[in-house]
Amino acid sequence: MRLFLTRSESAALRRCISMLNVSRSCFALALLLGITALGSAIALGGTAAWLIARASQQPPVLYLTVAATSVRLFGVSRALARYLSRLASHKVALAGMDALRGNLYDRLCEEPAASLTSLRRGDLMTRAGSDVDEVGNVVVKTLLPSLVALVVGVGTVGVISLISSAAGLVLALTLIVSGIIAPALIARSVRLAETQGADARTDIAATTLAMLEGATELSLAATLPHARASLDEAEAILASAITRSAKLSALARALDVCAMGAAVIGALLIGIPQTTSGVLAQVFLAVIVLVPLSSFEGTAELAPAAAQLVRSAQAAERICALLSEEEPAPTHEIPQGESVIEARDLAIGWPGGPTLATGISFTLRPGSSLAIVGASGIGKTTLLATLTGVIPPKSGQALINGVPAWGAERHQVAAHITMTAEDAHVFATTIFENLRVARASLTRDEATDLLARAGLKEWIASLPEGIDTLVGSGGTTVSGGERRRLLMARALAAPAPIMAIDEASEHLDAATADTLMDTLLAPSPTRATLVVTHRLSALDQADHVLVLAATQPRACAHVTAQGTHSDVLRALPTYRWALDQEEQ
Repeated sequence: MRLFLTRSESAALRRCISMLNVSRSCFALALLLGITALGSAIALGGTAAWLIARASQQPPVLYLTVAATSVRLFGVSRALARYLSRLASHKVALAGMDALRGNLYDRLCEEPAASLTSLRRGDLMTRAGSDVDEVGNVVVKTLLPSLVALVVGVGTVGVISLISSAAGLVLALTLIVSGIIAPALIARSVRLAETQGADARTDIAATTLAMLEGATELSLAATLPHARASLDEAEAILASAITRSAKLSALARALDVCAMGAAVIGALLIGIPQTTSGVLAQVFLAVIVLVPLSSFEGTAELAPAAAQLVRSAQAAERICALLSEEEPAPTHEIPQGESVIEARDLAIGWPGGPTLATGISFTLRPGSSLAIVGASGIGKTTLLATLTGVIPPKSGQALINGVPAWGAERHQVAAHITMTAEDAHVFATTIFENLRVARASLTRDEATDLLARAGLKEWIASLPEGIDTLVGSGGTTVSGGERRRLLMARALAAPAPIMAIDEASEHLDAATADTLMDTLLAPSPTRATLVVTHRLSALDQADHVLVLAATQPRACAHVTAQGTHSDVLRALPTYRWALDQEEQ
């Protein structure tokens, strides 16, 4: 493999192949059927050549019966085995793709968020989509053809060597040219074309997704033509890369044909003198000349196999770039009992970035509510990500039931606290199914009640399909306010006892926002609410308010006031001023 791949490509491909969970028995069956198919093709050619040559000598017809029957047998078995081999190999490949995609999703759930934040959505979709398919293709398009060609090629050379050692040597040399040298050359060339093509595919996926989801904004900003031009440029680069690959594939095919022709000519140059001298029987001259025509069927697949190997290895590198370590980092358990979220002298910031806020301390348990207030960019969303264990603290502690949220078992964290981000995704399915994302056991009556609590009762009643109405991906078919309230209904549906919400009242008018905030902050003995908000008028319902602010622009923020809504009003003049502005 090192002849075709770099060290890093080999390591990445081996890692991803281990995640395919390939069934050895199914792979062995596909390999056996492939060997049978190619072996039958070569046996068909050799037997037919012997039959024609022997028939020209006009022996008794019974002398030809076995050979004639064998020709029919090999012809049928060739087609049947090839068909069954395709079924078996594609079953292995598709099952492997499914396993790899599932393993990748499982690993991504355990990976630090910082490993994904630098990726565009289109890039992530490409790696989890087409790149996984490319890695799966290495089984059916590279490993199986290579092993089949190796086994059958060695067997064919052995049989021809028994007839004529010199002809066997010529066949072996030409098979090496066709099966090793040509694929090695094409692999090195395809790597350059695939590097350009991979970047272009990523650009196409990311640009297309941005145009589909943001067509209105791009049109209003008059940047849609620029996006189209970028897409055209990426497509031109991809087309150029595909053209280069096609030319190289044609070159590999030409080398294969030339090697096959050299094998036939070499067999003639060796066989004719041996036949005239009596060393080689006349009927075997046809065999050593015509068998190479069939034996090169296997090596003809090796040039495309080498190209696929490079594509699969580069796809594996892109997939492995999402995974920080060979194995997930060790995790720890969260003790059972009442869900309690604590921040102890907490400093927050995204990995690799600056510290955004320091000195944050509070305790939140079911039956209470906490509102986080501060200017945009101060670190409120980062605080939620830290409390829910998505990113590590810069310093201090973010605890769930007394143990750090960072590094805890992901499903256990979600069982205690769930977060609804400001840009949380709305799926391209029905309203009801969008709520069931939070809790699969949700009933239709419960969904209707939650939507009513979120202020969507009249809207749902106006829809012809009710809660079975389809919404577009990202909520593109609903207004911003309806999308926000739909997300709040989904947050209320979550079974976790602590609900963290980022900007619950965004895109809502004042009256609707206050009503929704009252619903979210309403006292509940079994649930706690942690809400990040710019709106202050409804915070008299919150048990605790924490204000983050910086003393000067771009400085690290800190807690400037905390307590009840009334306490903060008395202690912080800027808080009272902001509330007065809302009321006016």
